[in-house]
Amino acid sequence: MFVLQVVVVVLLAIGAVVMLVLATQRESNREASNRSFAVTQGFASSPGLVEAMKSPDPTAVLQSRVEQANKGTGVDFVVVLNRDGILQADSGPGDIGAHTDTDMAPLLAGRSVKEKGVGSLGPQIRAYVPVKEPDGTVIGAVGAGVTLEHVSDSVVEQLPVALAATAGAVAVTTGGMALLSRRLLRQTHGLGPAEITRMYDHHDAVLHSVKEGVLIVDEDGRLLLANDEAQRLLDLTPEAESRHVGELGLPPLTAELLASGSETTDQVHQTRGRLLVVNQRPTDRYGGPPGTVATLRDSTELQALSGKVKSARQRLKVLYDASLSIGTTLEVTRTAEELTEAAVPHFADFATVDLVEPVLRGEDPTGTEQTLRRTAATGVREACPLYPTGELISFISTTPQFRGLSIGRAVLEADLRTATGWRAQDPGRAQRIIDSGLHSLITVPLSARGIVLGVASFWRSEMPEPFEGDDLALAEEVAARAAVCIDNARRYTREHAMAVTLQRSLLPRGLPEQSALEVAHRYLPAQAGVGGDWFDVIPLPGARVALVVGDVVGHGLHAAATMGRLRTAVHNFSALDLPPDELLGHLDELVDRIDQDQAAEANSHDVSGATCLYAIYDPVGGHCTLARAGHPPPAIVRPDGTVEFPDMPANPPLGVGSGLPFETAELHLPQGSRLILYTDGLIENRHQDLDTGLGHLRTAMTGRPLLSPEETCQDILDATLLERPSDDVALLVARTRLLDPTQVAQWDVPSDPAAVSSIRTQCARQLEAWGIEEISFTTELILSELITNAIRYGTQPITVRILHDLKLICEVSDGSSTSPHLRRAATTDEGGRGLFLIAQYAERWGTRYTARGKIIWTEQAPHNGATEPDTDLDVLLDQWDE
Repeated sequence: MFVLQVVVVVLLAIGAVVMLVLATQRESNREASNRSFAVTQGFASSPGLVEAMKSPDPTAVLQSRVEQANKGTGVDFVVVLNRDGILQADSGPGDIGAHTDTDMAPLLAGRSVKEKGVGSLGPQIRAYVPVKEPDGTVIGAVGAGVTLEHVSDSVVEQLPVALAATAGAVAVTTGGMALLSRRLLRQTHGLGPAEITRMYDHHDAVLHSVKEGVLIVDEDGRLLLANDEAQRLLDLTPEAESRHVGELGLPPLTAELLASGSETTDQVHQTRGRLLVVNQRPTDRYGGPPGTVATLRDSTELQALSGKVKSARQRLKVLYDASLSIGTTLEVTRTAEELTEAAVPHFADFATVDLVEPVLRGEDPTGTEQTLRRTAATGVREACPLYPTGELISFISTTPQFRGLSIGRAVLEADLRTATGWRAQDPGRAQRIIDSGLHSLITVPLSARGIVLGVASFWRSEMPEPFEGDDLALAEEVAARAAVCIDNARRYTREHAMAVTLQRSLLPRGLPEQSALEVAHRYLPAQAGVGGDWFDVIPLPGARVALVVGDVVGHGLHAAATMGRLRTAVHNFSALDLPPDELLGHLDELVDRIDQDQAAEANSHDVSGATCLYAIYDPVGGHCTLARAGHPPPAIVRPDGTVEFPDMPANPPLGVGSGLPFETAELHLPQGSRLILYTDGLIENRHQDLDTGLGHLRTAMTGRPLLSPEETCQDILDATLLERPSDDVALLVARTRLLDPTQVAQWDVPSDPAAVSSIRTQCARQLEAWGIEEISFTTELILSELITNAIRYGTQPITVRILHDLKLICEVSDGSSTSPHLRRAATTDEGGRGLFLIAQYAERWGTRYTARGKIIWTEQAPHNGATEPDTDLDVLLDQWDE
């Protein structure tokens, strides 16, 4: 096709060139003839021509004028003839006197002549004009002409321009046809006329035979095409095409959609008693003409089926959502609430859960319980005449709830207005239920592992459809899953209660009596399970007090039991009056042995790692010695309200098996300082890191120096604790006190037995000053024995110190590390009975070691009716001989 078009264009171009050449030649001949005639006419009319022709020698006069005329006019020759046709002057001199072959008759008659002829210059176009006297007598003629060779040269000169223009026209036309052919090929996808015709017939047949209406509407809203199915669905006539869709009698919504040109998917329209699903798309999206194409599908017969499918899909969604939302916690009440929330509002308008009392306490139901407690209730509105949450309910035998519990299956009351058995439970409330719009009920027993836990009830009021058989199956499935979750929560509640009971039995029931610190504490178990956090306050000799805070890895009974073992070990090690670093070293060995014992057990993966902070405070000088094993550092609130976290050595946690020694830190705490010890549950959780928690703790305490320890505990918990902590929290706040200098007396003792008497005398005076002289004899006896032993067996320096606190404390220190031991003395032994006497007269006594030796101490009750001992010493000593 394209080649044929190119051939046609080339032939047309050739014809155009030929016609252009012919026209150019014809025009050139006409121009040569006109120029010749103009030259002859002008020369014939020139002044003096007549006189020159009548002169005796016309040639001499006219020859020069002819030559000048020939040169200035652009013709090939100019001649002058007399009446006889003889050349009197010629631009070619060789022809003068010759006779012309031109017919003179017309010229002599006074007419001009234009003709073609052959002269000495060859074929030519010439013109002759008669020369007349004033009276009109012709005396000769003037002629001029142009040769045909010169005319052809003019045509040839114009031929390249014509050919170039023709070639350009051919190129432009060919390029345009190429572009047009390419676009046509693209639009027709390379199909020929026969194929296009066949395809059109095929598409037309398909368009009118499909069982789906097709409408094509232009951008002005006029109907361009409607197939047979569209005409049937919309009751259109064949004349409807080319009319505006608003004039077709369609429903307003349908006509508005078709005229709008907007895109829509599966939009349902009710038209002519049918439900039509309409899809509409623009036609110019892929280069088509502006407008839209709409498809119509009759879904009237599928409406009922789609309603059932929708209901089934809704039930599956309820079941899926219930499987995700029920059982997110291990709380019985919350799990019951999740069951009601999963059912409302997609399945029921109101839902209630009633459980037997033992389930709420975490106990196993006996199966004979007749009373249930309303545990959860959820509805689409608050005002409802159903039993409120928390009320005890005893269902009678005619109620659906009782029947469901008896047979162990769900019971359906499709229409409560016609049912009578359930009304007997509470006729007044039943009438209010009916008046409120509740019309349908399903009750499902909650059973797990063969144990009936309670009953779930689902009510409908806003939904007009009553419950049906498919809903019954759904309710049973949801209730079965919820019952398993409730039973798991019940068992967890029981185990949690046992662990909490064990944990609280292992924690201190109260704080011991001491005067060095004013102490307050808080312990909050985690919501997810019992942990191994603990704290303790342990009085030590010399009016000192030990503060302990620890945290065992993990949760549950194992963590609580390990915590109890560690707390007991701390008490035992404290009784030995060990410094903090040595005490933590012994605890580390204990935790390591616990882990080894656990590893020896089959299938045991429990790890007993722990952290601990141990501090000893001495109220005599305000010194505090601390050591920590993997535990957060304490916070110190100075008397002026400033808060600091002391830089303490970061020792590894207990039980990691590092083998490294523990390091201590020494602090001086002024009176009124608050020492805050805590576990990581207070400052660290999944929502905040350690630094953020410490920042909150610092902010809560900064600038508040007058708070008591109790107020401090509460403020810290309010500022840092989450509503539902995921870990245990142990908090210990101690405000420091200092012993008054008047409560302390101290003397240095020389290594001379005679110094004993002097020390006894000074001690008696000090006790009298304190008002406790009634125990002077016993105290002097104790000091005499301790000082004598120090002088005899110890080394310098020897120092005596007595403290008047809650107890009277006597301390004798020396530079020796040898510790005395209580022993049974034989009858023949001269010594060995001193410690026995001390043990009889002192409430407590013991030895503690220092960096420079040891201290032997005793405690006595300064008051409470204490008197001098009336026991015969000989009787006491005789006990050794029995």
